[in-house]
Amino acid sequence: MLTDSIVANSDKPKILVVNDDPASLLALTSLLDGRADEGNYTVLSARSGQDALRQVLLHDFAVILLDVNMPGMDGFETAEAIHQRPRSADIPIIFVTAFLADEIDRLKAYQRGAADFLFTPVIPQILHAKVSVFVTLAMKNEELKRQAEKLSQHAQELTATNRRLVREMEERRAAERKSHAKDEFLAMLGHELRNPLSAITSASSLIGLAGAAPETVSRARAIIQRQSQHLSRIVDDLLDLSRAMSGKILLERQPTDLARLVNSCLETFRATGRTAGYRFGVDLAPGWVDGDPTRLEQIVSNLLDNALKYTPSGGSIDLALSQVGNEVVFTVRDSGVGIPSELLPQVFDVFVQGAISIDRSQGGLGIGLSLVRRLAELHGGSVAADSPGAGLGSSFTLRLPGAWPLEADSPCEPALAPLVETGKPSVLLIEDNEDGREMMATVLAAHGHPVYQAGDGLQGVSQAQACKPDAALVDIGLPGIDGYEVARRLRADPATRAIRLIAVTGYGLPEDQQRVMEAGFDQHLVKPVAIDRLLDALAAAPAGTAAA
Repeated sequence: MLTDSIVANSDKPKILVVNDDPASLLALTSLLDGRADEGNYTVLSARSGQDALRQVLLHDFAVILLDVNMPGMDGFETAEAIHQRPRSADIPIIFVTAFLADEIDRLKAYQRGAADFLFTPVIPQILHAKVSVFVTLAMKNEELKRQAEKLSQHAQELTATNRRLVREMEERRAAERKSHAKDEFLAMLGHELRNPLSAITSASSLIGLAGAAPETVSRARAIIQRQSQHLSRIVDDLLDLSRAMSGKILLERQPTDLARLVNSCLETFRATGRTAGYRFGVDLAPGWVDGDPTRLEQIVSNLLDNALKYTPSGGSIDLALSQVGNEVVFTVRDSGVGIPSELLPQVFDVFVQGAISIDRSQGGLGIGLSLVRRLAELHGGSVAADSPGAGLGSSFTLRLPGAWPLEADSPCEPALAPLVETGKPSVLLIEDNEDGREMMATVLAAHGHPVYQAGDGLQGVSQAQACKPDAALVDIGLPGIDGYEVARRLRADPATRAIRLIAVTGYGLPEDQQRVMEAGFDQHLVKPVAIDRLLDALAAAPAGTAAA
C-alpha cells in the first residue's frame, strides 16, 4: 500500500518550498500539506539555495515558493541559477519576503524570473489561491503533453500505414505492368511464329502444285529455308534466355581480347549486308577479359543488332572499347529512335520492349537485351542503358572485369635478370602478394636466375605461354583462377607442358600435397620456404628445356 501511495504521489504536481528559517519552512509546508489531497499536489522542501538546486535536478515542479533573504545564496541568485538550466527554465517562482518590496525590488525579482510575490505573515487563503493556479496549469500542461504524445504516436501509425499502402499499390501496379508485358510478349511470340509458318505453308503448297515452274519451285524452297532459319533463331533465343535465367549456362572461360571479338562480329554483320546504309565509327583499344568467347560474341552481336534495329538507314553507330581502371568498357552509341525516360529503367527486363508497333517490321522478340544483361552478370560484369529521350539516340555500356594477359607474340623480357649470364633456369613467379613476390624475385635474381613475374593466375598462364620459362613457382590461392587451374592449363598446352611446376603454398596437409600433384605440379613446397631448398628445387629444371 505504501508503494502504491508513493507511485500515486509521484504522478501529482510538486511544490517546492525553499526557506532557511526552520519555523517559517514548517509553517509554509504545513499550510500546503493541509490542502495537498484536496489540491492534488505533493510538497517538498529545501533549507538553502544549493539544496533547492539539487531538488530541481531530481524533480519537475509546478511552482517554487522561494524565500528572498537567505544566507549564502539568496533568493534572487537561486532563481537565476534555476532558470539558467534548460530543464527548469520555465518553472514559475513565487518570492516570499518579510517586507513590502518597493518597485526596484519588484523589478529585480521579475528580471530574475519571478511569477508573483507573497508577503509574510502569509495569509493561507491567498497562499492556496496562488498555488492552485500554478498546480492547475501544471496539470493541464501535463495533460496536453500526454495528448501530444498520443497524437504523435497516432501520426506515426498513420504514416506507417500510408507507407504500407503506397508500397502495396506500387507492387500491385508493378505486377499489373509485368502481367501486361507478358501478355504483349506472348502476343508478339505468336505473331513471330505465325509469320514464318505462314510463309512456309504457302511455299510448301506451291511446291506441291502440278505444273509449277522450276523457278517458282526454287524460289519457294529458298523461302522455306530462310523462314526455317528465322524460326530456329527464335527458338535459340528463347532457349538461351531460359538457360541464362535458370543459371544453367556454363562458361568456357579463356583469355579473350574483346576488341578482336568486336571487330570479328562487325565483319560478320558487314558480310551479311546488315551494316549497309549506316555510318560506323570504331575506336577499339585492346581489352583482355577472362570470358567465354561464344557468349561474349552473343553479347556484342545482340548490342549491335539492337542498334541497327532501332536506327533508321543513314544513321550513325559508334563503337568504343577502352580500359578504365580494372575494367574493360565497351560502348555502343547510336543516333536512332532513342528510349523514352519511363521505359529506360526497364529496358533490360525480360518482357519489356520499346517501339512496339503493329507491323513489327523489325521482327524479333525483344529479349536480346535481357540475354545481354544475364550473360554480362555471369561474367561478373554489368550493362547499362542511357538515352536523352525519344528520337535522340541511345547508348549501351558493357563493363567486364579486365584480365590483360600478354599476347603470345609480344616481346618477353625478364622483370629481373642477373648481372652476369649464369646459365641457370629461368623462373616465372606467380604470386599475388606484391611484397612477397618482389622479395622472392630479388633473391632468385641474386642467385643467377632470370625472373618473370605475374600477379594473378590468368596473367601467369599468358606469361608462361609468351616467355616459356624453365620453371614456375606458383602460389595456390590466386585471384582469377587458382594455382591448380594454372597447372592444369599449362600442362594441357604443348607449348608449356615441359615447364617444371613448383607449388609454393601455405597449405601443407597430406591431402593438400596430393591435390597439388594431381593438378600437374612436379613439387610441393610449404611457405615459408628456405632459400636453399627453393634453389635445389629449381636446379632440377635444366635451363632452356621449356624454351626448346
